[in-house]
Amino acid sequence: MGMNVGSSGGNANDPEPMMEMNMTPLIDVMLVLIIMLIITIPIQNHAIKLNMPTGNPPPPLALPVVDTVDIDPTGTVMWNGTPMASRAELEDRLKTVVAGGNIDEVHLRPNKAVEYKSVAAVMASAQRLGVTKIGIVGNEQFME
Repeated sequence: MGMNVGSSGGNANDPEPMMEMNMTPLIDVMLVLIIMLIITIPIQNHAIKLNMPTGNPPPPLALPVVDTVDIDPTGTVMWNGTPMASRAELEDRLKTVVAGGNIDEVHLRPNKAVEYKSVAAVMASAQRLGVTKIGIVGNEQFME
């Protein structure tokens, strides 16, 4: 099948040949291929099967032992309300508590006006000495 591009030898009333390709069959074939692809793709199930416990959990046998470490605006550290004279005294208290195994949590309650280095020093000491559960409480004062 050929196209006559030139105008020589033809009738003046003959229409000009089309110079562009007919895209309709190509688009139809592509749509059929897309539909077949969509049909053959397996359905993805993103479900995770978990064995969840049934019923109510038993109440805890004993309340956790919580020690509170307060830091006032001047940087003074207080263990359950008792001021610590130095960082070494705080570390001694942390060592005895961790070694005795009678502590469950340490709550750190810094004042809003205290410098960060005081809070970071207490947290570093607790981490270095093996305190695994430490939490910062009283965060609502920082919201203002």
